[in-house]
Amino acid sequence: QVQLVESGGGSVQAGGSLRLSCAASVITFSSYRVAWFRQAPGKEREAVAAAGIGVDGIRSVNYADSVKGRFTISQDNAKNRLSLQMNSLKPEDTAMYYCAARTNWGGSWYRPADFGYWGQGTQVTVSP
Repeated sequence: QVQLVESGGGSVQAGGSLRLSCAASVITFSSYRVAWFRQAPGKEREAVAAAGIGVDGIRSVNYADSVKGRFTISQDNAKNRLSLQMNSLKPEDTAMYYCAARTNWGGSWYRPADFGYWGQGTQVTVSP
């Protein structure tokens, strides 16, 4: 069983930045696909970014079109921690953000059903 804990959410004004972090109970994310999803009230959960992680770090990255150029996924020095740097935030980025993981690279990077492990979420609120 993998436990994921998100941190770093908060409230910012449009144009501001936040850095989310996802920490796992496993020693390393090697061979995992780890993704960030978000869900706004009344909307479906959507993928924001995902990384395929090898023994030497991130091997592949995917971003939703809506965040390309603004969000960056990265692996911290700790092998079991992944971050999402969010710049130039917009009010439409307001949502609960979730870290999700699965223990292989199979399946899609954007379908919630393809991920078996989820964190509790961290709220991001962007005001105009």
